[in-house]
Formats: sequence, C-alpha cells, structure tokens
Amino acid sequence: MKLFFVSDIHGSLHYLQKALENFKRENADYIVILGDELYHGARNPLPLDYNPKEVAQQLNEFADKIIAIRGNCDSEVDEMVLDFPLMSTYSTIFYEGRRLFLTHGHIYHGNNLPKLKDGDVFLYGHTHVPVAEKKGNIYIINPGSITFPKENSPNSYGILDGNHFRIKDLDGNLYKEVIFD
Repeated sequence: MKLFFVSDIHGSLHYLQKALENFKRENADYIVILGDELYHGARNPLPLDYNPKEVAQQLNEFADKIIAIRGNCDSEVDEMVLDFPLMSTYSTIFYEGRRLFLTHGHIYHGNNLPKLKDGDVFLYGHTHVPVAEKKGNIYIINPGSITFPKENSPNSYGILDGNHFRIKDLDGNLYKEVIFD
C-alpha cells in the first residue's frame, strides 16, 4: 500500500490541485492529511487562490481515499462541508507492522512525543518545515506544507511506499528521505 501525505493546505485551491495531480501521478492508494485543510489562520497571509469552499469540494471527490486529522486552524464546522471525518487531534494507523502516529503538531511534536515504541513513526505537520529523521528508535516525519513552506523549504508532500518515506517538492523531485530499518 502506498500512502500520500499532505499538510497545511490552508484553503489554497492552487496548491491543492497541484498536490492532487501528484497523488494521481504517484499512484498512491490513500491521502493522509495532517491538518489545516480549509482555513489560512490568523498568522498566515491569504494563500494563492484562497477558496475553502472549492477546496472542500475538491477534497470531497477523494473522500473515500482520505484519512484526515484536525489541525489548529480547523473547526468542527469544517466537518459539515467535508464528506470525510477530520477525526480528532491525532490518530494511528498500522502499516506493515509499524504504528504510524498521525497528528498536526500543535500538541504533540518533535520535542513532545507521545508514548511510542521502537520502530514507530511519528508524523506531523504544523511547522511547514519538512523533516525525515530517526530520533533514538522513533522515526519523525513532517511532509512540510503544500501551501506555506518555511525555512527555505519547497512546497512539499510525502510518499510512504514500503519502508521508504520520501518528501518531494510539487514537481515530484526528491527533497528528503528516510528508510525504515
């Protein structure tokens, strides 16, 4: 199974469409959204082609393939326009014998990890900075932001395929990678 990860869409129809093109090109099975789907938040400028209503409609076309968690800019009312649950502030899925802990990053993050066991994968968004590393025996991954990258990183997404997690820019070029032991 191949998983496609995005975070921090922040209502940008332009960048969502680029991400969805990559989802199709990557031939992934599911889209995992690590929060901040529809709104830009008070700290961010308006993103390019800001259109939360159309972003919701575009995402709804893939509702049966989306696993999503809530970010700090998401609200309960968002679930009224989305055809998939935003779940809660975290969720877990099991992938090839590993637990993937999914969260946005405003509660749990690289310096405040939940209890995980050796080999587990902690995935988060929120910082808009791509990360792919092993800390002790836990893998820590942030696919970055498709809309508002920070610290000179590219607009990016992540692909989990087997034991490889790759972070790519929106042109599909490899930016960072971690291989699970």
